Amino acid sequence: MIKEFKEFIARGNVMDLAVGVIVGAAFTAIVNSLVENLINPLLGIFIGSIDFSDLVLTVGKAHFRYGAFINSVINFLIIAFVVFLLIKLLNKLLPKPTEEPTDPEPTGEEKYLKEIVDLLKKDEK
Repeated sequence: MIKEFKEFIARGNVMDLAVGVIVGAAFTAIVNSLVENLINPLLGIFIGSIDFSDLVLTVGKAHFRYGAFINSVINFLIIAFVVFLLIKLLNKLLPKPTEEPTDPEPTGEEKYLKEIVDLLKKDEK
């Protein structure tokens, strides 16, 4: 069981996934900082106030903080747009792999069969 687990962990896909998760977490921190420290204040200049966290609906003793939800949705949309722009930029910068259709090299059997066909055609004439 331990041997199988070691083989599973040592696979390339699992290691790639682990690296992706770590880099993704670091990237999320960077994008969150960008949104909170640069983009939200910039939007606040034009909109007035971008912080809706004070909006609360109270029903009895329950407090529904829908303003915090609105803030989360706005942050998500901004983050998604920034990620979209970054991916678009990376796609422009990184060269696309060219896929040229190539005819596969004929196998030995195919070569011999072609020679036989050519000899039979020659004998027919």
